Amino acid sequence: MFNRDRWNEILEVLTTNWIRTLLTAFGVFWGIFILILLLAAGKGLENGIKNDFGDIATNTMFMWTQTVTKSYQGMAKGRRFSYRLQDVEDIWNNVDNLRFVSPRNQIGGWRGAANVIRGIETGAFDVYGDYPEIINQDPMDIVEGRFINHSDIEEKRKVAIIGQGVKSSLYEKGEDILGTYIKINGVNFMVIGSYKKKASGGDSEEQQKQIFVPFTSFSQAFNRGDRVGWMAITAKDGTPITEVKSQIFDIVKKNHKIHPEDNRAVGHFDLYEQYNRVESLFMALKVIAYFVGTLVLLSGVIGVSNIMLIVVKERTKEIGIRRAVGATPAKIRAQILTESVFLTIIAGMAGIAFGAFLIYGINYALDMVDPIDMFANPSVNLGVVTTALVILVGSGLLAGMIPAQTAIKLKPVDALRSE
Repeated sequence: MFNRDRWNEILEVLTTNWIRTLLTAFGVFWGIFILILLLAAGKGLENGIKNDFGDIATNTMFMWTQTVTKSYQGMAKGRRFSYRLQDVEDIWNNVDNLRFVSPRNQIGGWRGAANVIRGIETGAFDVYGDYPEIINQDPMDIVEGRFINHSDIEEKRKVAIIGQGVKSSLYEKGEDILGTYIKINGVNFMVIGSYKKKASGGDSEEQQKQIFVPFTSFSQAFNRGDRVGWMAITAKDGTPITEVKSQIFDIVKKNHKIHPEDNRAVGHFDLYEQYNRVESLFMALKVIAYFVGTLVLLSGVIGVSNIMLIVVKERTKEIGIRRAVGATPAKIRAQILTESVFLTIIAGMAGIAFGAFLIYGINYALDMVDPIDMFANPSVNLGVVTTALVILVGSGLLAGMIPAQTAIKLKPVDALRSE
């Protein structure tokens, strides 16, 4: 295998007509380069879209109320209804394998009128009434102070956690926010912390402009009673929320006298289902990338095979001499296959190296500019490179198989007679 004379001969054969060898190798180079590039682009798209999910618990469903579309038990269609705290309790008690059931209320928003005041500064922000568990469903980094706790819930403390966007709008740079007061719809709340979300995409800035207060304080301050605006429900690991959401719907429909077949009264967004669709999409894209890249690589392999056939034809007399002095068909086959595999691997490794260099350049350029929506950190992992090397070796063997068989079929007498 590592015989110096053999490798010198291989190099001599491949460099005899170096232009032909270069053009032949380009087909393999281009095929493996396209494969690497397609996989990297797919990974970049996957990373970008997954970044939009952020650190949010993906086994989660968000549920809200909509208009009832069917009459039932004396209740007319077209009516509106609101969730109650009793719905939250019934869901907890009757549906197994739930990790969190978080009732939520909300007011305001950046498109509305100013609802938050501090001194002479005002702003329009989303204000949420939440339980402490929401930080596990919609993760955020607490930059200063703390988040809501259960003591705040039980004692109905008028405290607030503000986003970095709220802080920059209402406070001077470097000003201490802890212990200060903001007025939300005319009610004073003391700031006990600030957060920053790891968000990306078009609404990333707005996610830093939210305010969180205890659910009970929100209900008391803004006269919500036991009403719940919407819920964030997370199932335990190993139990997809998609599998238990029908049980949750049945409980809500029963509590509010909604027809069991009214599928529009309860609005919901199944994050687990959507996330799995995204995963399936990227798996399909990966298969397509391998398919297209392999087809392009196959065209290069065919080129290598054709060139090796020409080389065998040019070396007919040499092969005849070797056979006459005792070279076995196995040695002749090994020589041709080694030349084919060597050419294929060298060209393929050049394609991998060039692809890696281009990916590095793209990542460097992305680091120099603002984040791009739905695209981040294109890359290929070690498994992909290993797979590419296996494909290269297989391709080299495939390309050399027909020329090798042609070579060993030559009879020594006929080969020596050849001009």
